[in-house]
Amino acid sequence: MASRSSNPGGASRVRRRALLGTAVLVVLVALAGLAAYLTRGGSNSSKPPVPQKSSALPSAPASSPSPSLPASGHDGALPVPPKTHDPVKFGKAAAAALWSYDTRAYSQPELLTALHGWLTSEKKHADAPSVDALIPSPVLWKEMASHGQFATATVNDGRFPDSFTRALQEDPGAITQTYVYAVTVSGKQSIAWKGSTAGGAEKRIATLAVQCRPSRSCALAGVLPAVAP
Repeated sequence: MASRSSNPGGASRVRRRALLGTAVLVVLVALAGLAAYLTRGGSNSSKPPVPQKSSALPSAPASSPSPSLPASGHDGALPVPPKTHDPVKFGKAAAAALWSYDTRAYSQPELLTALHGWLTSEKKHADAPSVDALIPSPVLWKEMASHGQFATATVNDGRFPDSFTRALQEDPGAITQTYVYAVTVSGKQSIAWKGSTAGGAEKRIATLAVQCRPSRSCALAGVLPAVAP
């Protein structure tokens, strides 16, 4: 039975993803604490949080599990980004989209095109390869499609990493240069295929770089190569 690899493309793809992830880290270079933490491996509001010296970011309230968010593509539809100015809300939707797929409903190129639509229009801040690295290769997708394989996502939590919050508190004005926020999302990916609707499930966690400028809705900048707790 074919199953989706969590790291399509093998070791060389891992190295490529790590290098490409540096582009996202450059966006956050002003936040030295976060950048240093990530490179060594390691709140909901209607508007993007405005940094203040006393409290640079609002705390994100705990949320209950959200099985297959509307943007996740669980119903066979390609994922569409939500219109929101809340980086945590957008990050959770983006994670659901990245952890979901349906080989019965669309092709691998169609999914990649849809996910690229989540990326910021600011090319210097958009790390498309970090998104592509999470999608099965055309060869693997073909094999998965022969079994009618699909995956749905459940998002359990989304928040600003402590390392990001601390770095921003040290330099509240840094965020206004790019308006890129780090959002760590945790959840579960459930995989099923033709003849086996039960399938299997795996835990998922990722830190996304989300750009939320005051003048427009949030967009994805990329997926960081390491998870920021």
